[in-house]
Amino acid sequence: MTYSRLIAGTMTWGSWGKQLSKKEMAALMHHCISNNITTFDHADIYGAYTTEIDFGKSFIESGIKREDVQLISKCGIQYVCDNRDNKVKHYNYSKDYIIWSVEESLKNLNTEYLDLLLLHRPSPLMVAEEIAEAITILKKDGKIRDFGVSNFTPSQMEMISLRMDIDVNQIEFSLTQHSAMHDGTLDYMMTSGIKPMAWSPLGSVFKEDNEQTRRIHKQLGELMDKYNATEDQLLLAWTLKHPSGIHPVVGTTNKDRLKLAVEAQKIDLELEDWFLISVACQGHKVP
Repeated sequence: MTYSRLIAGTMTWGSWGKQLSKKEMAALMHHCISNNITTFDHADIYGAYTTEIDFGKSFIESGIKREDVQLISKCGIQYVCDNRDNKVKHYNYSKDYIIWSVEESLKNLNTEYLDLLLLHRPSPLMVAEEIAEAITILKKDGKIRDFGVSNFTPSQMEMISLRMDIDVNQIEFSLTQHSAMHDGTLDYMMTSGIKPMAWSPLGSVFKEDNEQTRRIHKQLGELMDKYNATEDQLLLAWTLKHPSGIHPVVGTTNKDRLKLAVEAQKIDLELEDWFLISVACQGHKVP
């Protein structure tokens, strides 16, 4: 697998966020690539099934070579919106739906293959054998290269991996949402050779003002001069230090913040500083 260590998350590029124009999207793609962010993370539902279309049109106009980037998409969530005739939000992992969904993403993204397909969220009704049939067909036809899951627990990964190899699990992971370090998720992925990707890698640090985030800001502030880094860079460096080799999915569309995120890869937190940040988040010393 070859994915950039930092991944550009496209969820807010379209109607669910910045509503970037075709020209702005193309310029942001070029900016990402020039900063060694070559992997772009999608899901069919983003923008209520419109963001892939917007990205695909912009990608064609950008002139970027397909072999220079990696495209990820997800399927499975049936979202209630004007673009789908769904009565309730639900999950569909039937063989026919997975194949159809991938073909729709290929058409929308103006590409012949996905570098990685993820099952967006686990369904209580998913049948591993049926999923395996769909993935086998898609790989045989050259429509996907790698296969993975998103938001799956160790037991759910194990159930799927008995029928086919899982390359990636994209999970929520950050300083303030670090349960995957303690519930066996990252342990299972490391022992099984499954690459972790992390959505919302900055967590709630800049979204909430509470006792926890104030402790975190105080600790980060005490380390900023030492590492000549911003708070968000230190948060990314904390995640990047984990031995599982996590790939953060960075959702910002701000070009300056993207560049700072890339530079965070150069920060090697000292062992005790990593634990100082962890303790600031948890509010108590390690057991």
